[in-house]
Amino acid sequence: MTNNEQVLEKLSVIIDPDLDKDIVTLGFIKKLKIEKGNVSFSIELTTPACPVKDMFKKEAERVVKELDWVETVEIEMTAQPIKQKPSQMKGLERVRHIIAVGSGKGGVGKSMVATNLAFSLSKTGAKVGLFDADVYGPSLPTMVGFENISLKMEGAFIEPLDYEGVKLMSFGYATESSGESGPAIMRGPMVSQVIQQLLGSTDWGELDYLILDMPPGTGDIQLTIGQQVPVTAAVIVTTPQRISFVDVVKGIQMFDELKIPTIAVVENMAYFKCNDCSKKHQVFGKGALNSLSEEFGFTQSFQLPMQYEVSYYSDNGQPLVLAEPDNEVTQLFAELSEAVVREVSKLAYVSDVKVELTAPKKGVVEVKKGDETALLSSAGLRLSCRCAYCVDELSGKQRIEKSTIKADIHPVDIKRVGNYAFGINWNDGHTSLYPIKAIEALSQKPEPVLN
Repeated sequence: MTNNEQVLEKLSVIIDPDLDKDIVTLGFIKKLKIEKGNVSFSIELTTPACPVKDMFKKEAERVVKELDWVETVEIEMTAQPIKQKPSQMKGLERVRHIIAVGSGKGGVGKSMVATNLAFSLSKTGAKVGLFDADVYGPSLPTMVGFENISLKMEGAFIEPLDYEGVKLMSFGYATESSGESGPAIMRGPMVSQVIQQLLGSTDWGELDYLILDMPPGTGDIQLTIGQQVPVTAAVIVTTPQRISFVDVVKGIQMFDELKIPTIAVVENMAYFKCNDCSKKHQVFGKGALNSLSEEFGFTQSFQLPMQYEVSYYSDNGQPLVLAEPDNEVTQLFAELSEAVVREVSKLAYVSDVKVELTAPKKGVVEVKKGDETALLSSAGLRLSCRCAYCVDELSGKQRIEKSTIKADIHPVDIKRVGNYAFGINWNDGHTSLYPIKAIEALSQKPEPVLN
């Protein structure tokens, strides 16, 4: 075995925890050079924001040094170059990923989340942009303020503003720069056109992530943006109130219709901590993150507290994650940005064995994953539905009883929902949503056929 082969064999024990493959198979090892006992190479990651890059470097150095002939190891950490993608929106041709931050209704803190997420991602070393797509009520000029705004044109493109390394653009900046202020009075189609023109005409340059602060709601404007802009994934923002839960489901369903996977849910104003105790006081109730996780299968869900500093810095034009790096909320945004990086990486680079769900005959639902097959009884699967009709949201107690399930229960239609669940229409008129992870768990039981 040659020295090169020995080095690669050693490096092949390092597994990417998100992509579930070793870094050699993934093609991360580049520029491998060996001069006597001196070994040098680079590890080319999928993104400069990779949360495990330090672990990769440390482990790679350790395993290579286990070879008795190796004297020194030099490792350079790099990221895959951003490829130019042909697009009708020329300004987006060198943007690697676009993340939409949306909400079913206004007033839930969506823009605050979008802004702090963008700056939190930037702190990881990624190139980040932030676009405020709300023409009627742009928030970015308040969240990130400038004393004097003067947008410049370079040929056919608008130069975005820059704040601490993050590129920014908003309809609010455009009106301030032109000396015009006041409400935007225009119909929906015109708004959509303004958003597309401003987004596509901004010279974003090379970006790893462009955060798109969507207008609240699920109407024509949101649908048009989702259809015209190559969005990679979505993050949904909600609050604990019941009405927000109803609206967040609509938002998830809208992104599903647009074939945009929802990768995380953020519940803002979830709790309050007083100065004299560490107890979490749920001012607006328990919230519905558990219901969202069980019903839709989201593994990335976050709760943000009610905190004076959040509103103070937002109102004074400075992102909290920059102003107070040790704040509890700043740490939560670091966790959110890491989750976004991981989930986007999975979407872009993982080719999982697909799970298939079919009903080959009445009374049985078949689960296939690769060469593995399991059978679930229709009655048992119907009984395991976790929707609000079948399970009490607050107590978690099952509402539906086994005796109410009809003997001839069977799926009328089975369809894939986004990248996280299966939807089943039953012959009793009920519609269920089963997270793929829940289906896999049921099929992997010692006796997978339910009774």
